[in-house]
Amino acid sequence: MIAVIDYGVGNVFSLCRSLEAIGQTPVVTGDPDQLRKADKLFLPGVGAFADAAAKLRDTGLDRVIKEEAAKGKPLMGICLGMQLLFEESYEFGQYEGLGLIPGKVIGMEGTIPAELKIPHIGWNRLLFPDRPRHPLLQTVEDGDCVYFVHSFYATDCDEAVIAQAEYGKVLTAAVAKGNVMGCQFHPEKSGTVGLNILRTFCEGTW
Repeated sequence: MIAVIDYGVGNVFSLCRSLEAIGQTPVVTGDPDQLRKADKLFLPGVGAFADAAAKLRDTGLDRVIKEEAAKGKPLMGICLGMQLLFEESYEFGQYEGLGLIPGKVIGMEGTIPAELKIPHIGWNRLLFPDRPRHPLLQTVEDGDCVYFVHSFYATDCDEAVIAQAEYGKVLTAAVAKGNVMGCQFHPEKSGTVGLNILRTFCEGTW
């Protein structure tokens, strides 16, 4: 079973439709028992880091996510869901994340050229570090583009970075540490490229 974690943050409709398009039957749930029974987990999210982190704590889902990840269950965070995987965020303050991947989340303002718009919205080409391609991105071809919507990005996480994108500077686009993975971009809004990434995660052995 593929479970999409429901904690009151983000519209999961497009993610579920994309998962259905690749032959999955996702269950949207905030029930800890259902999440424990799932084979793989998605952590979506839109909005503010502080609000999302607080909702995870208030529902106790932060503990469930960390426990399941520690057992080796595959987990993919998307957009804000990816940012929540890190140790902390400096989005309008300093807030604790799930701590599943070392690193922090900071704002683009002051770090990218002033003439570029924030949030970063649109299609950007994925770039890859100078090491073997991570299995999650095995179907991505050089030059393939994916869709981003974000104002903050992950940094101090070089060992976990599996893809980057350039928007005034090189930004983290995807990360992985063992069974925990994340995409800053929206695979569910990235056409065939994104569907193939979702399929790889759902069908892969991590």
